[in-house]
Amino acid sequence: MVVDTELSDLEVDRIFHALADATRRDILRRTLTGDASVSELAAAYTMSFAAVQKHVAVLEGAALVTKEARGRARIVRADPERIAKARELLDAYAHLWRGRIDRLDALLAADD
Repeated sequence: MVVDTELSDLEVDRIFHALADATRRDILRRTLTGDASVSELAAAYTMSFAAVQKHVAVLEGAALVTKEARGRARIVRADPERIAKARELLDAYAHLWRGRIDRLDALLAADD
């Protein structure tokens, strides 16, 4: 069974790479509850400002967040539609595996 998604393989790779890091998941969580500047985000971590910028760039490359200039500040905002697409992909994989487990259960039950 092929998992049908509107995302290219490269987009899927970028999304899961971005979500593979705890700091990036936390940044995503923070920006889902409200916009935040890169400076505000950086204040929440013990890493350098440049490191937080790099994390934001990875999220932006995966299109999970957008960054907008407001004066001197760079405002980061999560993209709920993109996150929903990632969720749809995970749901499709879960459906695929549930189907396989159901078939295995049926085979095992037939042996009894």
